[in-house]
Amino acid sequence: MNKEQCSIGLINPKDAQNVGSVLRAIGCYQANDVYYTGNRYAYALKHNTDTHNIQSKTDITKVDDLLAVPGEYMPEDTKIICIELVEGATPLPEFEHPQQALYIFGPEDGNISQAIINQAHEVVYIPTIGCMNLAATANVVLYDRLAKSMKGQTLIQQGDDLIRTSRDGNNHLKVKK
Repeated sequence: MNKEQCSIGLINPKDAQNVGSVLRAIGCYQANDVYYTGNRYAYALKHNTDTHNIQSKTDITKVDDLLAVPGEYMPEDTKIICIELVEGATPLPEFEHPQQALYIFGPEDGNISQAIINQAHEVVYIPTIGCMNLAATANVVLYDRLAKSMKGQTLIQQGDDLIRTSRDGNNHLKVKK
């Protein structure tokens, strides 16, 4: 059985804060790496919000074509999953995540091209009123993947030890029982 692999593909992201938040999300939800197209991210990189410095622990790779990532950087059987508000898409609560996935997200000021949508194995949307920003969308999808993969098993540490190591150093709150 193949090891689970989950990566993020970003189409020409313009906002380094969003990319920094996506990097933080892949650290929190045990995803593998980030691929991106375009030149705007490199230009905006000086405004980084990757406060956990996940960028130094994972790969963020500029590519010309996200559809070429499976086979070149990931296993050939990786499924391309587009996350976009597209008519006919599958709602996230009903979606079953594949073991090997490249989740593709459109730019903050645009959408995924029809050509990429046509090549996707699945197109998924998050049922909300209005649209969420790039970083929020990536966080929701990665959390959904992790939560659904944990049914009947514990893939990550849980409980007070996890809380103590994950929270801000100024947070010492406890639930009074």
